[in-house]
Amino acid sequence: MAISARNLFKGKVTALKEGPIHAEVEITTTGGDKIVATLTEASVSSLGLAIGKEAVAVVKAPWVTLLTGTPEYRFSARNQLQGTVSALLKGAVNCQVTVALPGGSTVSAMVTNAAAAELGLAEGTPVTVLFKASHVFVGVPV
Repeated sequence: MAISARNLFKGKVTALKEGPIHAEVEITTTGGDKIVATLTEASVSSLGLAIGKEAVAVVKAPWVTLLTGTPEYRFSARNQLQGTVSALLKGAVNCQVTVALPGGSTVSAMVTNAAAAELGLAEGTPVTVLFKASHVFVGVPV
């Protein structure tokens, strides 16, 4: 399978909170990294999602926000993962930042070169990765 999104988290559904319109789905990788997605009930049904089912969470790099230092605010983004910058690939305008998570997963973020400089990003910099649960696509094996 080929996909243009840089962030792909393979795991199993470990939590499923269903509601009349939307559901919250937690996917945990084999290393223990947890990703939360918000889906419609129709999607939960059509994908056959259930606790223990294999699934993949997909997040596009431009939807990822990075935070450094001690937060002065709490954020509404459901996914807030602690990690360390493991690589930076600088382009003419943007920088692709790779963040290593404790469970072994990596997250790619696209930030402007100016933002990377403002945040002081370099290999080894501790960061918080933020992305909304509504920005997570969920897939299941066919």
